[in-house]
Amino acid sequence: MTQKNVKLLQGNEACVEGALYAGMKFYSGYPITPSTEIAEDSAVKLPKVGGKFIQMEDEIAGIAAAIGASLTGIKSMTATSGPGLSLKLENIGYAAIAEVPLVIINVQRGGPSTGLPTSPAQGDIMQAKWGSHGDYPIIALSPQSVRETFDLTVKAFNLAEKYRTPVILLTDEVVGHMREKIEIPAPGELEVFDRIVPEPNTDYKAYRVDEGDIVPKMAPFGAGYRYHVTGLFHDETGFPSNSSENAKFMLDRMMAKIEDNREDIVLYDEFMLEDAEFVIISYGSSARTCKASVKKLRSKGIKAGLFRPITIWPSAEAQIAELGKKVNNILVAEMNLGQYCHEVQRIVKSDAEVHHIGRANGEVLTPDEIVSKVMEVL
Repeated sequence: MTQKNVKLLQGNEACVEGALYAGMKFYSGYPITPSTEIAEDSAVKLPKVGGKFIQMEDEIAGIAAAIGASLTGIKSMTATSGPGLSLKLENIGYAAIAEVPLVIINVQRGGPSTGLPTSPAQGDIMQAKWGSHGDYPIIALSPQSVRETFDLTVKAFNLAEKYRTPVILLTDEVVGHMREKIEIPAPGELEVFDRIVPEPNTDYKAYRVDEGDIVPKMAPFGAGYRYHVTGLFHDETGFPSNSSENAKFMLDRMMAKIEDNREDIVLYDEFMLEDAEFVIISYGSSARTCKASVKKLRSKGIKAGLFRPITIWPSAEAQIAELGKKVNNILVAEMNLGQYCHEVQRIVKSDAEVHHIGRANGEVLTPDEIVSKVMEVL
């Protein structure tokens, strides 16, 4: 009988385990609370599997090095928290337009600025989507547990490689620092996706797409193919182009590679929604609180249910819109002052009343507070 690989891990440690499972071979970053354990653990474990770790001089260099490593064909990751994400945003936009696979871990803390370094928050939701300038696609995932941090780190690498895009894992201080017993999946148990590379000796163009596909194949630097990488709009060779027609074609394709694959990208979880007459929407560590709240409300005879978006961006539009048609009231619970609530209101429109409970002072929401808010609404 095969012995199970069971470990007691922090969420941040599980993130590293998941990254190694997915095939990460390069980590570059800069230490920042509450994500530093990810850098420390990567520094210890990457050399043991033939990988490389480098601490850069700042957050900007941290993501720049990870982009460069990814261009050579290596699965790469960087990790940070709020102030560091702010510094990385320009290069997130660069990775998006250059279509460079990259995983960025953001262990959220209180902000703005240096804010509350050791306290949890979920205040980077809109920054993850809109932080860099211009229009570009992004994928952001949010785990609620240590095991899910492992699984979603693997998923983040798979999505980054499959769609040639930066993917952000939006964890937070609670999930990052809590310890839970998890079983590490055996090799091959979870899908690991490797990027699609061109056949050898082909007429390769870095941003040319084959018929029926909208994600270009990606040859690693140093493999003998000549191409250019730039933050400017570019043609299929990668060299800059000022053509408005080409810019539209390129941007439409970049957006479509995410939008047209929502079924593969959008993950969510439902709890007691079958007969629910009141829906709570929450994500990350806040959703753990809400699950307890749903149980308390049910004990009071209130048919409450929880919808937990796991993929924050692109949002679970179809599922949330359907919930808005089934119930009269939706409560969004989050550790900020209403960031995801605005997205839910946009989706639901006038079909249901959307309420909010949240705070941004470094304290987690409690089950009793959420129960009281639901009772107040009803």
